[in-house]
Amino acid sequence: MKNIIRITIFLLLSYSLSACYNQNRDCKRFTEGQFESVVTIDSVVYKSKFLRQGNLQIETFKGITDSASVRWINSCEYILTTLHPKNRSQEKPVHIKLLTTTDSSYTFEYNFVGESLKTIGIANKVD
Repeated sequence: MKNIIRITIFLLLSYSLSACYNQNRDCKRFTEGQFESVVTIDSVVYKSKFLRQGNLQIETFKGITDSASVRWINSCEYILTTLHPKNRSQEKPVHIKLLTTTDSSYTFEYNFVGESLKTIGIANKVD
């Protein structure tokens, strides 16, 4: 009987602690729209604006507008490939994964496909 009580208490504690760490991810609401993103790398803040519709994303970063194809892997991950790369680094596809979502923003991580270094940013939906 003591073992059943211990197991029950353990399961209840495990469930209550794991419930605190459940992250909200309603990614489908962010597949299209107009966004502003903020990424901090080595204490430098980078901001960009982009419009994502269907399989196309048009982004403005540091006054330069460029477009990329969007290929969704699942509802929370996609691959961006620059349509008109101007150098070798722009030829590399970027893997983006939405980590958490709110009603108007999402936290994401991204990296070049095949590279392990990941960077985290936040995108806010503006429309």
